[in-house]
Amino acid sequence: MSAFRLVPANVVPPAQLHAAFSAAFADYLLGPFALSLAQWPGFLARQAASLSRSRLALRGDDILAFALVAPRGQRWRLATMGAVPLARGSGAAPALLDELIARATLHGLAALELEVFAQNERALRLYRSRGFVEQAPLHGYSLAAEVALPMAKLQPADVGRQAALAWLDAAEAAGTLLPLQVSAPVLAVSPLAWLAWQHDSAQLVFAAGEDEVQILSLVDRQPAQQAARQLLLALRAAYPALPWRVSQLQRPELGGDALLALGCNRAPLHQYLMQRPLP
Repeated sequence: MSAFRLVPANVVPPAQLHAAFSAAFADYLLGPFALSLAQWPGFLARQAASLSRSRLALRGDDILAFALVAPRGQRWRLATMGAVPLARGSGAAPALLDELIARATLHGLAALELEVFAQNERALRLYRSRGFVEQAPLHGYSLAAEVALPMAKLQPADVGRQAALAWLDAAEAAGTLLPLQVSAPVLAVSPLAWLAWQHDSAQLVFAAGEDEVQILSLVDRQPAQQAARQLLLALRAAYPALPWRVSQLQRPELGGDALLALGCNRAPLHQYLMQRPLP
């Protein structure tokens, strides 16, 4: 296969990058991404991706692979990375990862981070070979509507968007390692009409729809997670007829154990939060 060159992701038309993304994730572990071109800008915003900092591997005018990057202060997150099927094994994806490590080092950053499904063995091998290390598992959970829970002792009220985002920023500033998708920058651009409750050491951010409650962010900085448990009981009391869904972004020691203790089922697939210290 002929050589490729690496270029910033903002030099190609959005439709071309969207098409490459769709092709790369057509056989994804969770199923193909059904993401229209109209939805593409919203997806990039929810990933906090900077196209000028992201890179593409091009052969001619064709995209072989991409590495979308989200800046996070002294850390950069590899928001998503993929190669179109015909380019797998070409060396394009490893070259993008090596270039990202070199560029982040040149910028004087402290670390790179990413999330990857534990069952994605090919990606795990690549990331481990470049010095990425698992920091925490990230699980998804569900709870059926018919599961009975103890009576709630709290009647929390929405604290508002700004207070919720500030709480998450303060938790991260104090050293709590969160996946980007459950942190302030992504929640700030979420199209969902979410609410946030706080109690003692915990905060719960959720969106209640007609068919389910989606838990977007649950963080309890105390190991016993009693505050998280009380917030979850209040959530069930407020929406007793709706099942819960939590994406594979929940750290067990920051609230996942509270979900499990209340009878939630863990999703069969889970992710790792990985970091690579720099330089």
